[in-house]
Amino acid sequence: MAITEAETSVFDALESQVRSYCRGWPRVFEYAHGCRLQDEDGHVYLDFFAGAGALNYGHNNPVLKRALLDYLERDGVTHGLDMSTTAKRAFLETFRDVVLRPRGLDHKVMFPGPTGTNAVEAALKLARKVKRRETVVSFTNAFHGMSLGALAVTGNAFKRAGAGVPLVHGVPMPFDRYLDDDQGFAWFERLLEDRGSGLSRPAAVIVETVQGEGGVNVARAEWLRALAGLCRRWDMLLIVDDIQMGCGRTGGFFSFEEAGIVPDVITLSKSISGYGMPMALTLFRPGLDVWEPGEHNGTFRGNNPAFVTATAALDAYWADSGTEKQTLARGEQVEAALDEIAREHRRSGAGHRGRGLARGLTFADAGRAARVCARAFELGLLVETSGPESEVVKLLPPLTATPDELDEGLRILARAVDETA
Repeated sequence: MAITEAETSVFDALESQVRSYCRGWPRVFEYAHGCRLQDEDGHVYLDFFAGAGALNYGHNNPVLKRALLDYLERDGVTHGLDMSTTAKRAFLETFRDVVLRPRGLDHKVMFPGPTGTNAVEAALKLARKVKRRETVVSFTNAFHGMSLGALAVTGNAFKRAGAGVPLVHGVPMPFDRYLDDDQGFAWFERLLEDRGSGLSRPAAVIVETVQGEGGVNVARAEWLRALAGLCRRWDMLLIVDDIQMGCGRTGGFFSFEEAGIVPDVITLSKSISGYGMPMALTLFRPGLDVWEPGEHNGTFRGNNPAFVTATAALDAYWADSGTEKQTLARGEQVEAALDEIAREHRRSGAGHRGRGLARGLTFADAGRAARVCARAFELGLLVETSGPESEVVKLLPPLTATPDELDEGLRILARAVDETA
């Protein structure tokens, strides 16, 4: 089932070597629906990658597709910069009524350039502007994007090296349970207290509640609450990067809801459009809205078709608590299967971790995850690795996956683990 030279010639001839996902999944894909992708030769694959979390509602979700087609057929505005449009108004009203108000949030909504890394850049820029300080604290194994500001608060050495210039004004701290003798924030607070520590007072702290790219590392609710308290005491803004783990991936619409905290700034992208189209949001408390008009902008921040599908997704999946309950139930199903795999392979140090429908399978042998993912692909399942050494098999199935589809994929995964033992 290897891809042929003719199939890849144009990609190899014209595309940069920077491409990566196509190397692990060497097929030319043509169709996609729900949890499944089909290549041009008719081979069908179950997709537990979901566009790196950008397809929480599956490929070509019919409800979202119908809304998009209707909008395009009536010549709705496609490109609008930051002008007011009916599509943007509908999204803002729905986002306010369905997401913000039910959670007691009054955050302002900013549309940066329609990528996760741009949402992070806007958050960092705003924090520094508000606090008039430069330093931002991040955490070990964090990933916040590939532009320079976001890379400065990203932990992965390989990705940081791609910057080609010094990455400054970011300081890493240990993530929850990073150290064996975890003492919470004792070290961080000691540095803040000691005027000889060398740590400049930070403007903000940026954190993922679950580090997806970093290895599916889960922060405990009590750790997140302690972090929020630390930020309040030391006048630092708390930024939660919910780009991959938001939009219901862990259960609640926002991944921090379980901890009962209210971040000063929240970044969203990936599945906020619902359909895999570029869109991003930077949310912040009203008192932080100190921008001058045009101080942070972008040509494609007014992606109106994305507003249309985002509105449809919120109406269809978040008007009540059904999606959250279903995701938690599906997450328990996946957890039970991973627990069984881990028990059967305990001699190879297998384990698992995660929340909701963000799950990771780990092994003592760091190279095992890559072999498992490669074999899973041969058997018809798309899963990727994560972690600093690509040592974790990461599962991000669509939230709309049925129990039968999850069982099918988990059986393939179990076989791939068996056959790479």
